[in-house]
Amino acid sequence: MVKLFILHLNLIVMLNITHKSIDSKIDKTRYSIFKRLDERSISQTLLRLLCVVAIVGVLSLFLPWTQNIRAKGYVSALNPYDKPQAIQSLIDGRIVNWYVQEGALVNAGDTILRIEESKEAYLDPEILSRTRSQIDAKQESVNAYKSKVLNLKEQAAAIQQNRDVKLEQNEIKINQVKLKIQSDSLALVAADIDRQNSKKQYDRTNELYQKGIKSLTEVELKDLKWQKAQAKYLDIQNKITNYQNDIDNLKANAFSIKNEVNEKLAKINSDIQSTNSLQYNSLGDVNKLESQFNQYEVRSNAYFITSPIRGTITRALRIGIGEFIKAGEDLITIIPEEYELAVEMYVRPVDMPLMKKGQQVRIMFDGWPALIFAGWPDNSYGTFSGEVFAIDKFISKNGMYRILVVESDKLQKWPEQLRIGGGANALVLLNKVRLYYEVWRQLNGFPSDYYQYEIKADKKLKAPIKKIK
Repeated sequence: MVKLFILHLNLIVMLNITHKSIDSKIDKTRYSIFKRLDERSISQTLLRLLCVVAIVGVLSLFLPWTQNIRAKGYVSALNPYDKPQAIQSLIDGRIVNWYVQEGALVNAGDTILRIEESKEAYLDPEILSRTRSQIDAKQESVNAYKSKVLNLKEQAAAIQQNRDVKLEQNEIKINQVKLKIQSDSLALVAADIDRQNSKKQYDRTNELYQKGIKSLTEVELKDLKWQKAQAKYLDIQNKITNYQNDIDNLKANAFSIKNEVNEKLAKINSDIQSTNSLQYNSLGDVNKLESQFNQYEVRSNAYFITSPIRGTITRALRIGIGEFIKAGEDLITIIPEEYELAVEMYVRPVDMPLMKKGQQVRIMFDGWPALIFAGWPDNSYGTFSGEVFAIDKFISKNGMYRILVVESDKLQKWPEQLRIGGGANALVLLNKVRLYYEVWRQLNGFPSDYYQYEIKADKKLKAPIKKIK
């Protein structure tokens, strides 16, 4: 029944389109529906308020807005040598004593812990002195071989000198024989002349004897004289031949002297090469022992593990006394006392083209309350300023690019209580645009503008010109 009445009333209201109204004929107090309709009517105050809000909303669309990129990261050190580092042991060993505790401040060179040997090859307490004795013995062997080589060289020099003397004496003998040959050659010529004259005298005397002029005795005397001259000639000729043979023998003797000396020198040179080989082997053993001694010495110095820098001990990774450690194993972590802070933040690859060095960044550190207005960074509270210092050229394992941010505003320094590893949220500030443009960009899903504004002198255009880089 009530539903029918309401439907009838709606038809009446809908038909209230003529100048003849029926409102006066209806008693609205009898029906509660009229009262409800009057309560739902909008008041003038609400309408004014909505208008003001609408006008303010439209005007706010023309406010400046700073485009930004949000990124997360953590506090780190700018220089690699300022980052937390672990201290390792150079050798295997067993922990004997600790000299520091966590949180202690140490200087460079301070002893952190001491270890002792754990390998059988290095357990000899006199290993350094024994190795040094072996080195000295091998060095004496090297010196002995050097002396032997010098003696052999002196012996070779003496043999060469003796060879030269013998060859010189042999040459002198040859010259003497040549002089004798020269002298006897003159005597041979004289003997030949005497022989020929004696022959002629004999022939003439024999001819006169045949004629009866000369006696047989005179013929025999001439014949004897000719025979003597002939014998003398032959004797001198034989001497010259013997002298020639002597020269040949002396020349052969010189060749024999050279061969004999060369044979001795070859043997001495062979001994020198053998001695040099032994010397070099001993020298190699000395170098090997020296290297081994240096290794032992360095190893003995590695028993005391010291701090490489001045810093604070943060965490002991190996604890206890008597615990065995391996070479290259992390033992303790140390943080430098003085370091330059930086923030390592990661941005998406799609935002990477918008990054450049010197770009301004607003940072929120964990533990410092902040009130952020992304589009109005100057009005944000609790944020700290920074600038982009370096941008990686390769992507990180997490699929984003790493960016280093350093402190930029000297008047607003970063908190001294910051520690490496603390979290940080960053806003990378980009271009300033109008709010309506940013709303339109966000609704359409467009990326931030990649523009830089440059003022160019243009007669026709007075407004700044956007230049795409």
